Amino acid sequence: MESAEKRARRNKIIMHIVLIIVSFIMIVPFAWMILTALKTNQESISVNPFYIFPASGWHWENFATVWKSYNFITLYKNTLLMIFFRVLCACLTATMAGYAFGRLNFPGKNFLFSLVLIQMMVPAQIFIIPQYLMVSKMGMLNTTFGLVFPGLVTAFGTYLLKTGYQGLPKDLEEAACIDGCNVGQRFLRIMMPLTRSSMISLGIFTAVFAFKDLMWPMIVCTNANTTTLSAGLAKMQGQYGSEYPTMMAAATLAVVPMVVIYVIFQKQFVEGIATSGGKL
Repeated sequence: MESAEKRARRNKIIMHIVLIIVSFIMIVPFAWMILTALKTNQESISVNPFYIFPASGWHWENFATVWKSYNFITLYKNTLLMIFFRVLCACLTATMAGYAFGRLNFPGKNFLFSLVLIQMMVPAQIFIIPQYLMVSKMGMLNTTFGLVFPGLVTAFGTYLLKTGYQGLPKDLEEAACIDGCNVGQRFLRIMMPLTRSSMISLGIFTAVFAFKDLMWPMIVCTNANTTTLSAGLAKMQGQYGSEYPTMMAAATLAVVPMVVIYVIFQKQFVEGIATSGGKL
């Protein structure tokens, strides 16, 4: 009979092989994007499946073309500002609302939380017209505030933080009450620091969803100087519809911010995803 040690070693080898294969499958599209960005247009549309590397040299001028056509510095700035303020507002409002729904008792609590759940069930596209009218009436079109506006509050974040607060032991709050802490002190000094993992998870999801948001930036920011990377790429697709190397060069430049953010906050990304049990 096969020993337990050999069985464990065999299972470990199989697991690593599967992970390597899956990793390779996930890396292929990114590698193909970068290699296509360095080809000529004729090379990029070749039907030869083994025509992977550029045959006529590395064409870095594709990056220079899109860099000159669109001000990527401005696109980077607008995108990073939108991500920063959406994450800040989402974590701030969700942690307060989550604490109220998870730990406090007040009239209409169940009714109000049911509205939060209903908002999670309704497609986000339904709110685009009312949100646009609100931003337009405030005169905030083509501004950073207009980009951030849909992310000021988050139903998903409220539910996530409510679950996090409900998972904390009641003894902590009771001990704080005995020591004379009021509601604000219990929230700021005792409970909120203990939900750090949930806030990290919310920040990660908010940042990724903000980066991928396409429809809202295209609607609220028609000016090229106030739009984001996702909307800018959509416009580039119309301008360079048949020039695949140029489009791939623009896509490569567009993913740089999220790659840098991930490299810097890699530990927090892993911790947040492992804690929430979700996937991006």
